[in-house]
Order: sequence, then C-alpha cells, then structure tokens
Amino acid sequence: MRRSFLGEFEEIVLLVVAACPAEAYGVTIWEDVQQQTGRSITMSAVHATLYRLEEKGFLSSEMGGATAERGGRRKRFFALTNAGVRALNDIQEVRSRLWQAIPPGKFQLIGG
Repeated sequence: MRRSFLGEFEEIVLLVVAACPAEAYGVTIWEDVQQQTGRSITMSAVHATLYRLEEKGFLSSEMGGATAERGGRRKRFFALTNAGVRALNDIQEVRSRLWQAIPPGKFQLIGG
C-alpha cells in the first residue's frame, strides 16, 4: 500500500478518535478537537476530515441505531483501523526522534 501522509489537522482528528473512551462520532470528535486545541473549528471541517481519513484507510465507520433524541436520525461512529494505528505510531516515533535531536540549551539560545 502506498504511504499516505497526514496533515496537522488530520493527525489531531485521528488522535482524538483514538483517545475517545466511548464510541466516537461527529459531535464528540468536534467538541474534543476544539477543547484539546483551543481552536474554533466548524463541524463541516471535522466531517470532511473524518471522511478523508476513512478514504485513506486510517478510519472505518458504521451507522448506529436511530434515537428519539436525534429525531430518528442515526449516528455514524468512527474507529481507528490498523493503518490508522500504524500511522499514529509512525508519527509519534518521528516526533520523538526530532525532539531528542534538539541539542540541550538550544531553546535558551534562541530566546535569550
């Protein structure tokens, strides 16, 4: 399979889905992304990203049952795939190597 790279927002959304303790769906993902990043984000941006991540093979989704509280509408639940887990592990490894490569005192030199 061809390697597909993630943008920053895609990575954040994927991490939020991974961190969801219960079933992850649009509203909870949207709320968590905003809470974790401190950014104001549109629901449509989150939905577009979820579908793009699913298209890339990093997420899968399935429809839940209809509920009265949603006027009979169903929720789409998202979950990480094996490819999504591998992508997040790869990103974590790269970021860890890069942080470890920063020489001690480098930030003090820049700020001082």
